[in-house]
Amino acid sequence: MTNRIEGVLPVVHTPFDSRGEIDIDSLQREVDWVFEVGADGICSAMVSELLRLTTQERNALNRSLVQMVKGRGVVVASVGAESTKQAIEYAHAAEQAGCDAIMAIPPISTALPDAALWDYFSSLANSVAIPLIVQDASSYVGAAISTQFYVRLLNEFGPENILFKPEGAPIGPNISDLRDASHGRARIFDGSGGVLLIDAFRRGIAGTMPGVDLLDGIVEMWRSLKLGHEQRAYEIYFPICGIVALQLQAGLDGFLAIEKHILVRRGIFSSASRRMPYSWSLDRETQEEVDRLLDMLLDKLASDASTMGA
Repeated sequence: MTNRIEGVLPVVHTPFDSRGEIDIDSLQREVDWVFEVGADGICSAMVSELLRLTTQERNALNRSLVQMVKGRGVVVASVGAESTKQAIEYAHAAEQAGCDAIMAIPPISTALPDAALWDYFSSLANSVAIPLIVQDASSYVGAAISTQFYVRLLNEFGPENILFKPEGAPIGPNISDLRDASHGRARIFDGSGGVLLIDAFRRGIAGTMPGVDLLDGIVEMWRSLKLGHEQRAYEIYFPICGIVALQLQAGLDGFLAIEKHILVRRGIFSSASRRMPYSWSLDRETQEEVDRLLDMLLDKLASDASTMGA
């Protein structure tokens, strides 16, 4: 029986050593920290630098994640590719590794007509016995997916087998549109890094898939929202929002550079190395602003912990 896929499911970042190989020790520290701060599982996805990994590395990453999680939560493997054959091969490997679900973006080299898009996603859904999360990452790669297309998939496969991560702009209204068009049946995940989490929560999402770098803050935001403690959620949200705003200015590479810097600062990663080539690097003044905002977040979380323990 597949574990329930919901709550805070962060996307892991792939650490690299000085030789450019996946740093297994740092990856283990990352996975352990994810569960120490209270996440419900983990994902591999775009900020895992999947598009820069070899096929062997990508499959090995998912196997390692399942082994490192050791049943502490669900594991979702991103399998999107430029051909249906590739995506199915990734999906089979993920299922065989023990992943609880797969997630896929459409091919990004071309905007597909609905007929080709249907063949791609329906073939993926039919290829495995675990759920498929359909991801629209068109805010930074690929083309947008329509609400009508989502609902067609939902009607064909059912809400336990097809889930959604709509990241096409405008994200909030698109979440509501899918919620309403599906009469509340669609299980939807936010993927905004936290910057739209409060808005998305109000629209009825099943969970959120941020990066790992700000996860302690995201988990506390999620808990506060679930408990109805909105003032606390906003106080945690503001420094997160400031950091994500800096990440957004440089697209995917902005997220990667800043997220890995934060993970090094936290002592989780040994290096902020990324796979080349990339389009943007973290300059000194941006880094200083990120550090100021991170200190604000950590001080707020520490203050809350002290108050609750008193």
